Amino acid sequence: MPQLRKDPIIGRWVIIATERAKRPDDFKKIAEPPPPEGKECPFCEGKEHLTPPEIFSFRSPKSAANTPGWQLRVVSSIAPVLHIEGDLDRHGQGVYDVMNGIGAHEIVIESPKHIANMSDLSVEDISRTISCYIQRINDLGQDPRFKYVLIFKNYGWVAGGGHVRHTRSQLIATPVTPKRVKEKLVGAHKYFEYHERCVFCDLIKQELNDKQRIIAEIDGFIAMTPFASRFPFEVVIYPKKHACDFTTLEMPLRNDLANIMKIVLTKLKVCLNDPPYNYLVHTAPFRRPKPGYWRTIDQDFHWHIEITPRLTRVAGFEWGTGFYICPVQPEEAAKFLRETNV
Repeated sequence: MPQLRKDPIIGRWVIIATERAKRPDDFKKIAEPPPPEGKECPFCEGKEHLTPPEIFSFRSPKSAANTPGWQLRVVSSIAPVLHIEGDLDRHGQGVYDVMNGIGAHEIVIESPKHIANMSDLSVEDISRTISCYIQRINDLGQDPRFKYVLIFKNYGWVAGGGHVRHTRSQLIATPVTPKRVKEKLVGAHKYFEYHERCVFCDLIKQELNDKQRIIAEIDGFIAMTPFASRFPFEVVIYPKKHACDFTTLEMPLRNDLANIMKIVLTKLKVCLNDPPYNYLVHTAPFRRPKPGYWRTIDQDFHWHIEITPRLTRVAGFEWGTGFYICPVQPEEAAKFLRETNV
């Protein structure tokens, strides 16, 4: 019989469709179109002239900007969804709110080598990428127009990764707090008001005790399948130590996070035949002085990373109800991933 499970943070219900239960071998990689022939990869070392000028980089001190000699580069998107120049000019049009499309859209090129999947990078490369994320969030946070920076990765055509198979992630700074983030902020705040504890910390303690949904545990981090997983083999990585801001992550822990990210992404690649996936870094928004702003956000929110393999498609029922149907029990998914040797 199917089971309804409720997400303890935002209150969303999901259906674990046990009668549709599938094993990892049932999930075949969704066919992706071949890359265009004869196209140069604009993200490889030596092709710096094919991208916009770099905004930030880790490179050899003897090398100049926009030349070879780098380990990581950040450039503006050639097709930005928001533009950094201009004023917000927020105003009303009758019952509608309108503002200019102000923000920032950057591409983080994670390696000079033509590698597709982040799982194939070294722990050092991934740690460098994490440090870049933190640097860029802190830098963009100096701009009073921005309220949030979302870090995300699209790997594979189905996940929005495009034709160019070179490992990269993106960040978009927005002048408003995204709805999905706000739902978690509200849910965490309500739980804290009632229990005077962080819901994420309570969840971590319970999962460490139950051990049914834990995939990997390394020093300060755990990776697990959510109790109310929306998608097959969905994974969340949590820091064990409470912190609402991803940017407060200290250097030794950045290496630990890089290590567990590599383990999880490699397990997904091996277990599920290199699936397309998205990952998101959920951190607290910028806190600027504002009357009535949540004063407990430092205590009630807990940053984390969501990794979602794109193995199923959202259809009419999901769009119409807000429910998700997951054909794999999170406990079974965790067991498969936990037992996958990498």
